[in-house]
Amino acid sequence: MIETLKNYIPERAVLSCMELIEKYEVHLKIVNQRVTRHGDYRRMPNGTHQITVNTGSNKYSFLITLIHEIAHLVAFEKYGRRIKPHGLEWKHTFQYLMLPFIRPEIFPSKLLPVLANHFKNPKASSSTDANLSIALKAYDKQDKESSYIFELPIGSVFRLYNGKLFKKGNKRIKRYECVEMATGKLYLFQPNAEVELIKD
Repeated sequence: MIETLKNYIPERAVLSCMELIEKYEVHLKIVNQRVTRHGDYRRMPNGTHQITVNTGSNKYSFLITLIHEIAHLVAFEKYGRRIKPHGLEWKHTFQYLMLPFIRPEIFPSKLLPVLANHFKNPKASSSTDANLSIALKAYDKQDKESSYIFELPIGSVFRLYNGKLFKKGNKRIKRYECVEMATGKLYLFQPNAEVELIKD
């Protein structure tokens, strides 16, 4: 497991992650990229703990997701199953577990202030914190040209990775109204959603 983890998270974080995995008896599965989630925690019918994390090209995102999911396990074990999945108990647990990792031996210096700000009040997903999401994506291995919604001009047509086409509309408070071309349905997109520009 140690050698496997070295492929997915920063090397200086491997031993600490292994300690958490062993302490909480986590069965870790690394799965293909999912559009709807970065990771998942489940208590299995036999009482074991399974965590899945998307395979990805970014070791920092992977580490944050892994600790995010371990925090679900620890919070449920400590406070009971009736707590909100991303409520105060989980937030405090996530902050506590993540704190030892937020240091320059593990994360690049450019990411540290963004992480520190995020963990004052961690969100349900790093994707919903636009500043953190954009900062993390700078360390992705770019396989193809992609853009963020906020970079596109109003009226641009873009494609999601599931192949659906949308036209960008106006900003509504924090998110952008976008119309699905095939159905005419209106959807709201986070400004940091990563898409493929078709035409502007």
